Amino acid sequence: MSKAPLPTDAELAILSVLWRQGACTVREVHEALHPSQGTGYTTVLKLMQLMAQKGLLMRDESQRSHVYRAASAEAQTQRRILGDLMQRAFGGSASQLVLRALSVKRSSPEELEQIRAVLDQLENEGK
Repeated sequence: MSKAPLPTDAELAILSVLWRQGACTVREVHEALHPSQGTGYTTVLKLMQLMAQKGLLMRDESQRSHVYRAASAEAQTQRRILGDLMQRAFGGSASQLVLRALSVKRSSPEELEQIRAVLDQLENEGK
């Protein structure tokens, strides 16, 4: 089975709702999307139908209102997107991606502590 394609920005907005709220109907997703996006109900419906066809969503048709859930966990999707970005923009270099990301936005002390913990863990695994 081939992997689902990477989600578009609109698809990521829908996935974010499903990751946050769990399985939902189209109406629930539509209501949860930020109003400034101005996305109509039928647009959300069509997008979710297409996402199910692409393998990004799973659809439960056992009830009158179909219930959708994300086909992949949020972290798994983020890893796929990051891997694609790393290959396309940074020549496969994780260090270049991380260095550029850290130079774009100032990290909080808590975030820096988390980054140090991950680096320590990676260093210890390498020993």
